[in-house]
Amino acid sequence: MKPRILAITGSLRPDSSNQKIVKKLEELLHPDFTFSYFNGLTNLPYFIPDQAFENTPEKMRLFREEIQYADIVLICTPEYIFSIPGVLKNALEWFVATDIFNQKPVVLITASASGEKGQKELHLIMKTLGAKFSEESTLLIPGVKGRFNTDGQLTDPDTIKALQKLSENIRSML
Repeated sequence: MKPRILAITGSLRPDSSNQKIVKKLEELLHPDFTFSYFNGLTNLPYFIPDQAFENTPEKMRLFREEIQYADIVLICTPEYIFSIPGVLKNALEWFVATDIFNQKPVVLITASASGEKGQKELHLIMKTLGAKFSEESTLLIPGVKGRFNTDGQLTDPDTIKALQKLSENIRSML
């Protein structure tokens, strides 16, 4: 059975640069991995600590199962106001009282205009959750919009090379 990667994109736009980056990574990992996408960030309820263990909303319970059964979780997110998007942070807050991310292999990509502060925040959150990642399983892509042509194709050779290297590192994670 092929390893499963669950991709979560922090951008809510269906044709975002982040979505395109994940699709390119999926191409590079094909056919060795199975990709699935979690597109329900806006459907998750706001984090309520009292519901972390008891009376957990069904949508959150199902999302936790998706994370639990994935071999690798890939998060690709933009940076908004020097942070990660609120919907992504809300989703991750639901895991703070669980061990679902404990030693879970994760790949963390921040693709934005700058992205440095958003990447630092994402790393801190994932460390807090106990996720397993390293410098080899993370990537910062600043100036992401300029790395695509007018047709939306990724054309920047440095970004393509970085994604190829990341795909090699992903293959060695399991």
